[in-house]
Amino acid sequence: MLLDPDAENDVAYELCQIVGRAILPYRSSDAVDQRFGTAFFYQGTDDPVGESLLTAADLVGVQGGEFGLRASVTEPAGVAPAAVAEGDIRPGWARFPGDGVAVLPTAGLHRYAGDGGWRWRVQQVPAGIAAGPEVVARLGAAATSAFVLAHGVREDGSRPLEVAIERVVRDGDAVGITAELPPGYVGAPVFVVQADATGEMSPYCLGLVLPGVDGHPVATFDRIRALLPPTASDV
Repeated sequence: MLLDPDAENDVAYELCQIVGRAILPYRSSDAVDQRFGTAFFYQGTDDPVGESLLTAADLVGVQGGEFGLRASVTEPAGVAPAAVAEGDIRPGWARFPGDGVAVLPTAGLHRYAGDGGWRWRVQQVPAGIAAGPEVVARLGAAATSAFVLAHGVREDGSRPLEVAIERVVRDGDAVGITAELPPGYVGAPVFVVQADATGEMSPYCLGLVLPGVDGHPVATFDRIRALLPPTASDV
């Protein structure tokens, strides 16, 4: 669905309120080819074991990297570090290059925080708004309003939380954003708005941004779900 500019701004604001604290800035440690991107928390079930951190597989590698921490995603104030090195987190990333996705079970992130005397205070993207096949199928060649929540990269090196309002289309099984996004947006969640079963307009997390030129493929949640570790409700 293509929204008018006022409605797009309203959706962007609402998304920041409900999932803004799901988003983390990420950067690789490769000095030769340092990459900046975004990761986000996803809660697959009510079971805490169902929580994962998701990003693009191209961002993570053997050189490691780090997550930046905004004050709003941790508590109590002033205790957490400014960044968490992923080498300190076990288990680490599971990479699925064929799908473009990397998955990090968050048990290690919570252990790291507990050992440091602080807690995560995040708003995970919940399973209830993760796009199913029917949401993807309703997309087509006509442009749909898309909302990307990401940590961009400013000239001074800061990584503010931003929202890019873009367009997404589907061509067969391929879903993509039609414009090239700024640095830092790879791995970020992409949202669309569609009518739900009752006819009400609702946001859906379509998937995450993959690297691209003059546009970006989107790894959609109908693919991502198959990559996530099983939880108690799955066995």
